[in-house]
Amino acid sequence: MTDQYFTSAHQLLQQRVSGDYKSRAEDPEDPSTVQAMQIAINLPKQDPPSRNAVLNDAARAAVAVCLDPRAGQEGFWRAGLDNWYSHRIRKVARRARNKAWEDVQALPGVTIGSVRAFVPSAVADVPHEIAKLQIKGTELEPGEELPLDAAAPLVALDASLQMSAGKAAAQVGHASMLLAAARDTAWVRQWADAGFPLNVRELPREQFAEIAARPGAVPVRDAGFTEVAPGSITAVAIA
Repeated sequence: MTDQYFTSAHQLLQQRVSGDYKSRAEDPEDPSTVQAMQIAINLPKQDPPSRNAVLNDAARAAVAVCLDPRAGQEGFWRAGLDNWYSHRIRKVARRARNKAWEDVQALPGVTIGSVRAFVPSAVADVPHEIAKLQIKGTELEPGEELPLDAAAPLVALDASLQMSAGKAAAQVGHASMLLAAARDTAWVRQWADAGFPLNVRELPREQFAEIAARPGAVPVRDAGFTEVAPGSITAVAIA
């Protein structure tokens, strides 16, 4: 039964998600149409995770929410994703620590490492425990990168865009989703069973462009709500 639900969740993702942000619509005058996946990043004052580790966790947590078996059966989880897929696919990264991080663990979502991604909702309906978390304050120094896994897909970011850690976390989350939507269910099932392993790298513009031009590369084109110009290719996923 779990396989059936996984397949259904993947089919929903494939059918509803488009790489073209212009195909999605929202009306700022109608808050119910402005949907977002909230992402909480655990950033303790002492020994915070590296930027690369946070981006890796964010990419994996976002796609894990989309492919959770609960997304494959009728109910709150699937309805939240379906509404989100129908509109501009926004993500909002927030800083959490200590009790605030512990409190949000009870809300519907998936935690991987230092990141918890939540079932999307209208921005007007974000639970109080999440809404009170600061959107600012997610800056992280580059620091040490996680070792490369030769068997794992790559999510590359255009370092020349100089995105904040919160913005970059949203972009890698979108990249992992689009990668899953672009692959067949058998491949994605195997990826999920392994825990959605990924290599995340922020690369100079020239190297990023070379990867973006490879066959099978899946680009993320940003809608331009924050930090970058509309239509900018912020990230690329490649299996």
